[in-house]
Amino acid sequence: MFEIINELNLEIKELDTIDEFLNFVVDKENLKNCLFNVIIVDNEYIKKLNKEYRGIDNYTDVISFALEDNIDEIKLDFRVLGDIYISFDKAKAQALEYGHSLLRELSFLTIHGLLHLLGYDHMNKDDEEIMFKKQDELLNEFKIVR
Repeated sequence: MFEIINELNLEIKELDTIDEFLNFVVDKENLKNCLFNVIIVDNEYIKKLNKEYRGIDNYTDVISFALEDNIDEIKLDFRVLGDIYISFDKAKAQALEYGHSLLRELSFLTIHGLLHLLGYDHMNKDDEEIMFKKQDELLNEFKIVR
């Protein structure tokens, strides 16, 4: 189960498709009994998070807080994956910069964040290859292309 939380005071029509995409990913990846949130924020909010939690005083497009990284011996009947924060301002700018739709950029940032919650990373070349291949497969299968 997931929730998309729009913290901005504006309508974002792409979020309906993001909801459908996440349902597809949850089914495809067999993610049962798990919880996570996708939270849409502005640049200033994500900059504060980036500074506070990563020590980087700059804007970023997506930050994932994987709660399972901090669980030691707690056994639950469900998984609490964590939260994905996406800067809507940064997503709009990157969609223009990369020459694709806002839907494609929001979908990419969402799946990128979710894969981080699931333990994927891109700290070295091999891990990056695995994670980026998985992102591309899921986006392409749902027909979200550049």
